[in-house]
Amino acid sequence: MSGESPRVWYAAYGTNTRAERLGYYLAGGRPPGAAREFPGCRDPRAPERSVALVLPGRVYFATESPVWGGGRAFYDPAADGTAWGVAHLLTVGQFSDIAAQEMYREPGDDLDPAEALATGRCSFGPGRYETLVCPGVLDDGDIDGLPVLTFTAPWPMPEEGGAGGLRPPSAAYLRQVAAGLYGAGAWRPAEVAAYLAGCPGAAGHWTPEAVAALSVPTAPTGPPGPPSRCRPDPRRS
Repeated sequence: MSGESPRVWYAAYGTNTRAERLGYYLAGGRPPGAAREFPGCRDPRAPERSVALVLPGRVYFATESPVWGGGRAFYDPAADGTAWGVAHLLTVGQFSDIAAQEMYREPGDDLDPAEALATGRCSFGPGRYETLVCPGVLDDGDIDGLPVLTFTAPWPMPEEGGAGGLRPPSAAYLRQVAAGLYGAGAWRPAEVAAYLAGCPGAAGHWTPEAVAALSVPTAPTGPPGPPSRCRPDPRRS
């Protein structure tokens, strides 16, 4: 990618952890089994790099996915715990166009991440995936110190059994997320299965054995390597 284009790391924690799924947001098209066609990004090129990432906070499953059935993945950076994901190195324009498609808006305008970078979050609307989050700064140097951004819901992670709507994900949805995390090359299949089965919304409904039994269509080569880590940004504490 051109060095003149500002770049960010898009921290994917749901189905966009998988490169094949992310490709439909970048280049456009209708994923297999999907009811929706994506317009794609102004710049359809693949990420310059993709790396496994550990974030502060938790991934949980809630609401109802019209494509997959069952709960969708959301991220609460303030919850206790750690969240696993895949960071994709993109231009600001590509990240903005992916966010627009998740927000059910037409891509074409660059988001201004200044507020999120300064305060940790900013909202572009009340809907799911309309809140931009900067979860932290990188504490190792192999991702060049570029900012990490993602998007999620404006609400906090619901309590177990509460009225907020924790909902177990479908097998098809979990299969995509498991493939993306395993394909990142930092975790073994059993580790991915245990992690996903323990996420709120999935916990108590999915066992590690049941998640492990799902087909994993994307596999890394070689042994797992350490993921990059994000820590809370002391400038915002």
